[in-house]
Amino acid sequence: MSQATSPRATTASAPPHLAIVLFSLAMGGFAIGTTEFASMSLLPFFAADLRVDEPAAGHAISAYALGVVLGAPLIAVLGARFARRTQLLVLMAVFALGNALTALAPGFGWMIAARFLSGLPHGAYFGIAALVAASLVPQHRRSRAIGQVMLGLTGATIIGVPLANLVGQTVGWRASFGLVSLLALLTVLLCALFAPRDQAGRSDPLRELGALRSGRVWITLAIAAIGFGGMFAVYTYLATTLIEVTKVSPAVIPVFLAVFGVGATLGNLFVPRFADRALMPTAGGILLFSAAALLVFPLAAGNPWLLAADVFVIGASVSLGAVLQTRLMDVAGDAQALAAALNHSAFNTANALGPFLGGLAIREGLGWTSTGPVGAALALVGFLIWIVAAREAGAAPVADTSSDAALLKTTPARPAPPLAPDDRSRSDAVRDPVA
Repeated sequence: MSQATSPRATTASAPPHLAIVLFSLAMGGFAIGTTEFASMSLLPFFAADLRVDEPAAGHAISAYALGVVLGAPLIAVLGARFARRTQLLVLMAVFALGNALTALAPGFGWMIAARFLSGLPHGAYFGIAALVAASLVPQHRRSRAIGQVMLGLTGATIIGVPLANLVGQTVGWRASFGLVSLLALLTVLLCALFAPRDQAGRSDPLRELGALRSGRVWITLAIAAIGFGGMFAVYTYLATTLIEVTKVSPAVIPVFLAVFGVGATLGNLFVPRFADRALMPTAGGILLFSAAALLVFPLAAGNPWLLAADVFVIGASVSLGAVLQTRLMDVAGDAQALAAALNHSAFNTANALGPFLGGLAIREGLGWTSTGPVGAALALVGFLIWIVAAREAGAAPVADTSSDAALLKTTPARPAPPLAPDDRSRSDAVRDPVA
């Protein structure tokens, strides 16, 4: 998956308008985000249809997460010799197949297998999409480009998830997963038309596995796996908190989920601009920002307006993903694809850790709002890990050895790779597509 051995290994070709490339990549994130979050809200429907209780039906959610955690590093290593464009197409095709099989599952066992298959391409797709986006802009705009790709994921929480839930309630839960499969096929078409054409990678599995020898890679992944768990601790139990504590109608819950999505989208749109100027300080600031918002959660839960504002702020902390993705590009050396994919394994670890610890606090009788302090504690532990990473980074500045960065440094006048073969000018690529 990584073409990191030399600048020539990534002879990507971008269409004249880079925004089209970012939109195409973000469409895949939209499909992934829709199925990941909507499956939680559809759980009662497929549980009843497949004749399993809801706790057992939750195993379908876990199967997807397991697919993400295992698939991200495995596919990154196995795909080291393939062109990034080829990987994008294959990964989204597999994702489309997994969701189609989910929609057609004759029984719960088949659904478990289909959800696992659907999760396999998740992390690898985002990892490769981030590398493609970063390779098409100057180095000082990488975080911004990655953040725009991640807008697809956050945008799904505003549009995709409510739409899938509506389809599930009116037509049936199977139609929701069928819709996701169609979105994935649309991504395949867009990437086939607009994704940069690049040569097959010259890396190899051993080179990709080299990322695992870097302490900087592991400490960055630890920040994500622990520090990001706080957001998931609150989000997982937000609907029940709204009903039991805030005392709102269930019909209002989608509004709060959309508020969270708006916060996440705006965070991914604007926060990476600061990261492009000061990467590690921005990461630390997000963790403290998140911890403060999570501590406020129990105080705000009694008032719907205050809670909406706090949920918006918590959503904005999702921008940590794009920031840490850029950090991994700086510390991974030649193993760019594996490190980028592992980032999403780390976030899915957070998706398991946060709800688990939040659930323990609730079962101990601490109340639904106890997820806020639990989440704040995770964010602060993530900040302590960040302090170690920041000190290490200050003592030994990162030497960016990736081919994309090398290409940008050696050709400052032409920050983007060459355009498509039929394009005779690079002027469009030099424009600022992510301003």
